[in-house]
Amino acid sequence: MQTHLADFIRDTPDGREAETILRKCVHCGFCTATCPTYQLLGDELDGPRGRIYLIKQVLEGQPATGKTRLHLDRCLSCRACETTCPSGVEYGHLLDIGRRVVDAQVPRSGADALKRATLREVLPRSTLFGAALGLGRRFRPLLPKPLADKVSPAEPAGPWPAPRHARRMIALAGCVQPSLRPSINAATARLLDTLGISLVEMATAGCCGALRFHLDDQDGGRDDARRNIDAWWPEIEAGRVEAIVVTASGCGVQVRDYGHLLKDDSRYAARAARVSALARDVAEVLGAEAARLKPLLASRATGRPRRRIAFHAPCSLQHGLKIRGVAEDLLVAAGFELVPVRDGHLCCGSAGTYSLLQPEISARLRDAKLDALQAGGAECIASANIGCIAHLAGGAHVPLRHWVELLWADENVT
Repeated sequence: MQTHLADFIRDTPDGREAETILRKCVHCGFCTATCPTYQLLGDELDGPRGRIYLIKQVLEGQPATGKTRLHLDRCLSCRACETTCPSGVEYGHLLDIGRRVVDAQVPRSGADALKRATLREVLPRSTLFGAALGLGRRFRPLLPKPLADKVSPAEPAGPWPAPRHARRMIALAGCVQPSLRPSINAATARLLDTLGISLVEMATAGCCGALRFHLDDQDGGRDDARRNIDAWWPEIEAGRVEAIVVTASGCGVQVRDYGHLLKDDSRYAARAARVSALARDVAEVLGAEAARLKPLLASRATGRPRRRIAFHAPCSLQHGLKIRGVAEDLLVAAGFELVPVRDGHLCCGSAGTYSLLQPEISARLRDAKLDALQAGGAECIASANIGCIAHLAGGAHVPLRHWVELLWADENVT
């Protein structure tokens, strides 16, 4: 694709990156076949190719409009288009650049601006979010149904083994997961402890930065990344940790991207690249230990009924991190029967805060995903991202769990 970028961006880091990405696009349209919003709305501008054209026009000097922003807002950032693109177009990075420019040209106002500002300030702060969630649980019957569906009952985390092994890894606690499902990281810690690996969290780390970054505050998202790097760096620099383990695949995509996000920051670029290299989804960590882990899982499964489960692969796992089949393989080794799930490549509609900002589209995607997940008679749905779990749970007829919780469940976990 030929480009003629405008002076305001041509010789900037964003401009050079955008031009490289745009020149890879050959207009083939393969991406539209796997785009959830294009499938629903049937509008070329609500598919990746159309959005690429919109971003290109703005970067070439055509003023952005509210319509431009609407079509970019409707994108789920699921990156399914990147999986199917034969030219390797890094659509996600181009979208980030385009959204920043469009937001600057068409500032938000009114209820839209207020909602995004509230989400930006509350969700990334785990203490504040935990307090809000506690109130939501107390007054759940009074909440509007779309919001009440997202308020899950409180659950105990379960024991977390004290550090005792020479092998050591850091866990990202995140922002909403400690309040919504503290059991996820605790189950991961117990499982890794059995494999001779101690899992620890750093108290001063927090939100991965994805929430702020995708809510019109890219600078704030980068600040979150810097804070986490500072929290983890003493352990990394001393050589005391093998990996940074992320149990929410959506956060994993963001942490894996720290090197890219901070590449132009002279103080943090090298450290950010090192953190990105150390970042591992829990599936990668456990997959690397499969030879030792599978016999343990098979032993625990002996005598248990073979439960039928459906696995929902989050977009962030299969398209963002490009991890496929690892969790499913380990679940089968643990004695579960995986039912087939049609259209497994399509998004469930969660997409961070998308379900709150684009509720109608999100609800349609959720309902379609739940139909596919529950069609095979599964007793439980397993996933790999807290956002997807919370989103799907609001309309599901069966329990939803993180797949590691099922893999290393106590007898009373359902």
